[in-house]
Amino acid sequence: MLSYVISHNIDTRILRQAADLLNQGGLVAFPTDTSWSIGCSIHSKTGIAKLKLLKASESFTPSIICSHISQISDFVNLDTAAFRYIKRLVPGPFVFILQPFGAIEKKVSMKRLEVGLRLPNHPIPIALVEALGHPLFAITASRQMAEEDWLDASFAEEQLFEEGYELVEIPQIDLVLDGGDPLPKVLSTIISLKDGPPKILRQGIGLV
Repeated sequence: MLSYVISHNIDTRILRQAADLLNQGGLVAFPTDTSWSIGCSIHSKTGIAKLKLLKASESFTPSIICSHISQISDFVNLDTAAFRYIKRLVPGPFVFILQPFGAIEKKVSMKRLEVGLRLPNHPIPIALVEALGHPLFAITASRQMAEEDWLDASFAEEQLFEEGYELVEIPQIDLVLDGGDPLPKVLSTIISLKDGPPKILRQGIGLV
């Protein structure tokens, strides 16, 4: 199902519908400040299982999409330097890699002790997180989702989607929130803050 929304004046009924679907274990696709993402509620075991199945990869490392920087401390320990670094760059097209609390690792059965945190500069995912009341687990929507990984700098941008209607063809997605504009085939910049100074793992459109 596809719902068109006005990015800066989103129909609250559609947001409520999307939040209800997420709480019931559904998957929702939405635009970001880079490419399309597919998300589930971080509290839904059913949603996490569906997202993991859609990823179809042994390496399941979803990002956590937040609506405010204050939510980041719910998932990782941030020292002052890391917090200031992130605060300077968000909202924006960046994923920050950090070591999560154990509860997050257990939720998605992670094999790597790291998680990506994302605060996109786009009103639709921000409004969706706020309507849901908590952040989302999300993966990049691509035609070869199993191959997308934040340690794979060679991921082909050609595999990304441009139009929201293209994602309707993915049967696992329950709802596509479409702002009406095509998205460029671009990726976020991935920065590791796990050990020592910030390290760029993948250079995307986000400039430090």
